[in-house]
Amino acid sequence: MAAKSPIVLILGSGPNIGQSVARKFASEGFRVAIASRSQKEADSTDKQLNIKTDLTKPLEVADAFSKVKTTFGTPSVVVYNASAAAFPPADDPLSVSYTDFSNNTAINIHSAFIAAQQAVTGFAQLPESAARTFIYTGNILNVTILPKFLDAGVGKFYYADERKPDGAPKYRVDGNAHADLYWELSQGKEQGHWMQTFVKGEGYKKFETLYTPLT
Repeated sequence: MAAKSPIVLILGSGPNIGQSVARKFASEGFRVAIASRSQKEADSTDKQLNIKTDLTKPLEVADAFSKVKTTFGTPSVVVYNASAAAFPPADDPLSVSYTDFSNNTAINIHSAFIAAQQAVTGFAQLPESAARTFIYTGNILNVTILPKFLDAGVGKFYYADERKPDGAPKYRVDGNAHADLYWELSQGKEQGHWMQTFVKGEGYKKFETLYTPLT
């Protein structure tokens, strides 16, 4: 009996990175599960599972993993691609309402934690040859302070961050470049660096200097 194709679960699927990662893994023979609020479950196929999931409600993340396991099996690659921010004035970052802060930290921290927890639990059930890869789509907010992104920056950890060749932040990120890096990470046999700074066309690139606060 032929082995079933591996599974990637993408939580948070926008038109740029999320869809690019989905296309990349599908083209490499993965079955793809996508969880976000905009998903139409009726459009699922035998190769793509759409799961309507509200990431402001962390317990729905566990439900999404259960649906993937029931329908496809245990994912060997999990990409947390969700992010939220209220964008308060830079000179008054604490003006964010509690409701917005709570909802956004639920997406940026709590649901990401549940996703990592569920991913690792599943990885333990996979064969030795499986990828066992968890990736958080990130940005510069773990190494610099941008007051208007207060609620987006408090949860940044262990993730991928696209840069320009000189190490400067790349604000118009490239979805396909993310997809290529995520595929490369999923195929690696050794633990990669916790902070995957990368450049389009080059892949992982370590930068010796950190960002300074922007004014």
